[in-house]
Order: sequence, then C-alpha cells, then structure tokens
Amino acid sequence: MRTTFWAERNILPPRGVGSDMTTIGIIGAGHIGSQIARKAVQLGYDIVISNSRGPETLTDLVAELGPHARAATPAEAAAAGDFAVVTVPLKNLGSVPVEPLAGKVVVDTNNYYWERDGHFPALDNGEATTSGLLQEHLPASKVAKAFNHIMFSQITTDGEPAGTPNRRALATASDFPEAADLVTRLYDEFGFDTVNIGPLSESWRVERDRPAYGQRQNAAELEENLARAPRTV
Repeated sequence: MRTTFWAERNILPPRGVGSDMTTIGIIGAGHIGSQIARKAVQLGYDIVISNSRGPETLTDLVAELGPHARAATPAEAAAAGDFAVVTVPLKNLGSVPVEPLAGKVVVDTNNYYWERDGHFPALDNGEATTSGLLQEHLPASKVAKAFNHIMFSQITTDGEPAGTPNRRALATASDFPEAADLVTRLYDEFGFDTVNIGPLSESWRVERDRPAYGQRQNAAELEENLARAPRTV
C-alpha cells in the first residue's frame, strides 16, 4: 500500500542541501550520538559533541574520534553545528538549548520509553509524536525524525553504497522539506535509502513497538510496514 504522503525512494542527491553543512552539533553522547559521531568523522564531518555531564567526561570519546571532534556544552554544540542531532531521553527535552538552534535543522533520534521517561498522556493517547514535542520546544528550528528505528550498533555496520540491491532503508519525517532533504543526504552518506513519511504528525508510524521499528528492511518493505502501523500501541 502506498498512501499519498509516501515520498518515492530517494537514491539521488537530495535538492537544496548545501555542501557547506559540514559541522554537526551533537546533543547527547550516548549509544546513538556516539555512533553517529563515529560514522560522521569517517565521512569527513567536524563534530562538536556534548552531554549533560560536561565536556570533561567525553575525553576518551573525543580522543577516539580524532582531530575532527571536540567536546563542548550542549549550548556550545548547538551554536557550533551547521545542523544538530538531538539524542537525549524524552524526559530531558526541556534541557535542549533553544536559541542556538534557531533557524537550524535538528535531527531527532528520540523514542518514547515510558519505563524510562514516565508517561506522557498525549503520546499514550495518540495525540502527539515524540519529534512533534521537540518541534514545539524548538519553534524556530526545523526538526526531522531520523535514526530512531535502527539499533545503534548498526548505524556504522549496515550501510551500503547507493544502488546496492536490497539496501537497507530508514525513515524520516519533517514539516520542512529542506530538513527531510538533509536527512536524506545524511542517510545516503551513511549507506541507507530513505523513505520520507511526510510531516511530523505522521512520524508515529516509525516509533517504538510498530512494525517498522528495529527491522532491517528495504524501502519497499519499510513503506509496507509504515502503512500498517497502528496509531496507538
């Protein structure tokens, strides 16, 4: 089933993404943030990475990443990045700096784990999405969902060149075409095809406990799983 908001599989360079977007500010240095940083430095990006505990706690990670990476506070990472990756627990979204991210694309990797985050009735009832909550917190930013339905270890191991048969696909969603385009470029560089779900209001289709979550799937399979996702679980 292909509904009207599915974008066609994008295996060509996306439109409207400047080649000068070379520095990524990463807010959150856990499993996902660290893996994105590892792959990004391999691709030649500069990384400014942060966590809630302070730059001094990231010494070993920065040493591993090499000269293209440095540690900073979340506000400094947000200011330094041409775009940002936010990968913090949902319960900590309020700590994400707002002003330094104004006007920037913000890649959101979040999932809702009520066991960790506590219950959010608007999510439990299907009235909101995790990335939509971040967009509300960052009203002047351009939030795009990404990297939330792949095991963190596979971010650096499952990528393949464009055009590879059965290449793994990942989903994105955004209210801003330029944000979805940037994620599409990033996915392609990391070795994945893209399925664009559409606006953030549809991003629940790829969230936890739904058919697309955690599965290795090509673009056609991902579209099928997105189409049969239940609104609440």
